[in-house]
This record gives sequence, structure tokens and C-alpha cells, in this order.
Amino acid sequence: MAISPGPDNIYVLMQSIAHGKKYGLATVFGLISGCIIHTTLLAFGVSAIIKNNDTVFFGIKLFGAGYLVYLAYQVFKSSNDLTLSETQVPKKSVGQLFKQGFIMNVLNPKVSIFFLAFFPGFLFSETLSTIWQFYILGFLFMAVSLLIFSVIAVLAGNISEYIKSHKHLGLYLKWLQIIVFIGIAVLILV
Repeated sequence: MAISPGPDNIYVLMQSIAHGKKYGLATVFGLISGCIIHTTLLAFGVSAIIKNNDTVFFGIKLFGAGYLVYLAYQVFKSSNDLTLSETQVPKKSVGQLFKQGFIMNVLNPKVSIFFLAFFPGFLFSETLSTIWQFYILGFLFMAVSLLIFSVIAVLAGNISEYIKSHKHLGLYLKWLQIIVFIGIAVLILV
């Protein structure tokens, strides 16, 4: 999920292309920090509800699978083109980019919906508290996202040149996203 092109990693890519890896990494750390808020809300808000209610748990899983199918449909409808432009990326300080990344993530309802849709399907223990399980899943997601986003920030120059010179890449990335979204939806339901 973290590697599929979306607003967060495109924003990291653009900051890194336009201003350097330090600025891209500041954005990355802000975005990842925002995930702590989503994890906490999920752990304390949803875990109490689903812990003792199989119907609610199934409903959340069904909602999550439906949301992922919706995302796959949105990707299907989108353009195959990937356009990268250095001209419209405003220069900000490292602190401003961290703050903006954090706020972008916290105020993004899609992240909350994604956590709500995705994590309950991957609870893994009958004995471990659901709160701890949500935090473990949240920190795993943050670690993977940190790795992916950091690689994007550090290698942004090479990635952007490759994307600019290989216009057909957008089509492959589009279908990769669709397959991942549908695959995860099926996995959640099964």
C-alpha cells in the first residue's frame, strides 16, 4: 500500500525533486508521525466496540473490503499519466514540511478509513489485547511506510528521470494498485 502512488508519496517525491532529500525526509517524518494519531484513535475507539461483538467485526471487515474495492475503482477511472513538474513546489523549511506532513496525515479521512478498514482484518491473537494488536499493526505500517517513503525521498532524482522517460510506467503502476486493493479486499473477507 505504501509504495502505490498516492498524494503522500507524490508530495514526498515532489519536495525531494525540487528541494533535496533533506526536505523530502522532513515530509516523510511528519507523515509517519501522523499515523500515531490514527493508530491511537483506532486502538481506543474501535477495539472496545469490536472486542465482544462478532457482527460489528464482520461489518467493519465488510466495510473495509468495500472501501478497498472503491479505491480500486477510483484508480481504474484515473489517468495512466504520471506528470512530475518542479515548477509548482513551494520552498518551505524542514520544520514547516514536518508540520505540514503531520497535519496532512492527521486531517486525511482516507487514512482513518484505511486503518479502520484494514487493521481489524489482521488482528492476530486471541490472548493479546486488541489495543496492543492495533498498535503493533500501526507501528508495522509506519515502519514499512517510513522505509518506502524514505527510499522515494532519497532516490527522487533517479525515480523522476525514469518516470519522465518511461511514460508507459503509469499504466503498470495503475494496474498494480488495482490488483493490490482487490487482493487485500479478498484477504480481509477471507
